[in-house]
Amino acid sequence: MKSITQIQAENDTKNLISSFIKLIGLGQLSKKVNFKRHSTISLTVIITWLFEACFSRRSMYRAQPSQHFSSRTARNVLNDGRINWQKLLCLVAVKIIAFLRPLIDQRRRLALIVDDTLIARPYSTKTELLAKTFDHDHHQYVTGYRNLTIGWSDGNTFLPVNLALMSTRKKANLIGTQASVTDQRTMAGQRRKQAQRKMNDVVLELIAQTLHLGITAKYVLFDSWYSSPQMFYHLKELGLDSVAMLKRSSKVYYRYRGRNYSVKALYQRLLKSKRSHRQDYLYSSIVNANFQGHHFPIKLVFVAKKGFKNQYLVLASTNTKMTPQQIIQLYSRRWSIETYFKTAKQYLRLNKSQIQDYDGQVAQITITALTYLLLAWQERLNKDDRTLGDLFYLMNDTLPEIKFIEALVYLLKALQSQETVFLSRTINQFMAYLPQNIQSILRETV
Repeated sequence: MKSITQIQAENDTKNLISSFIKLIGLGQLSKKVNFKRHSTISLTVIITWLFEACFSRRSMYRAQPSQHFSSRTARNVLNDGRINWQKLLCLVAVKIIAFLRPLIDQRRRLALIVDDTLIARPYSTKTELLAKTFDHDHHQYVTGYRNLTIGWSDGNTFLPVNLALMSTRKKANLIGTQASVTDQRTMAGQRRKQAQRKMNDVVLELIAQTLHLGITAKYVLFDSWYSSPQMFYHLKELGLDSVAMLKRSSKVYYRYRGRNYSVKALYQRLLKSKRSHRQDYLYSSIVNANFQGHHFPIKLVFVAKKGFKNQYLVLASTNTKMTPQQIIQLYSRRWSIETYFKTAKQYLRLNKSQIQDYDGQVAQITITALTYLLLAWQERLNKDDRTLGDLFYLMNDTLPEIKFIEALVYLLKALQSQETVFLSRTINQFMAYLPQNIQSILRETV
């Protein structure tokens, strides 16, 4: 009976993958991402096998062999520097968003989310462009990369839509081999050049590419690592408003009532003023930011931990018409990308690649992101009753966004060291909406 149940689960998983491949039209997309091979093996067959390998809890080298090709063929496809993996991820995300579009309230604020995570490679000293990378969690340098990711969220579903595997610009921090391709006219050369540029510049490039390929959003959410008047200004040029956490720096000034203040100095002024504290936040003020002579307004919201005057967070929004509650609620969506990183590492082998080639590593991370898109699609199917038909669509309201009080709790947890508890609970909720066969497969990987 156990073997019969296992065979049924494998068949269900294959049917699920087949439905996803058909939904996104992977055969047509492969022509748009420069997939060119002389053999008869298509990109659809390769990616289908990689999905099955991921769900079977095995690496590409230990997965069940395909009847049509060897694992070496799959490795050669992943290492093919001509394939535009970033574009493939964007185009697949466009298909999923088009599927979700009828289920999303038109008043919902669609947002892009920016963040990065560490991809540690401690034993691969000869890997291309491997670098000493700072680990913000443990406050030390480790060998690896930064996986810069752009995500999309409607308040219920998170989708990774673009990415870049970042190395370093400093030769002293480069541990692995130099870039094997230097011709900037090729896709492989452009990919390697991008990996060694400034992170904030690459963020703007990825967002511009994402918008160009058809993904729509009105806001960009990011933490204090990326926040600066320069980032706010350039995103505004792209037609996007920013909602971000500000650094409590004494080197960046904002103009308030005719005087320039750092964030710390402005907080001290507001603290000494006679303005009363709000129930949900401390203060809210509109200031002017300056970047190369360009002045623009920003709304600041100060949120503090009750009982601790010096423990506070500062949120900023370039949309000054938003209320402080709306800013807090919208910024809380940024947690969904943290959940994605933890899920991808814990269940989808994001940081366990054995590929040495830089192009192959980018491809492997893209496959992980595509696998998560499949899971997010299934999670939405099981959570949203309106996907069952027009009858449910007419009878059910749009899925509610996170409540304000929950958003405030998420935000205040950033002042403490218990973020893992919230991430784990969110991941468990995400897993609960997946089909039973997928749940059993993924949980066995832990």
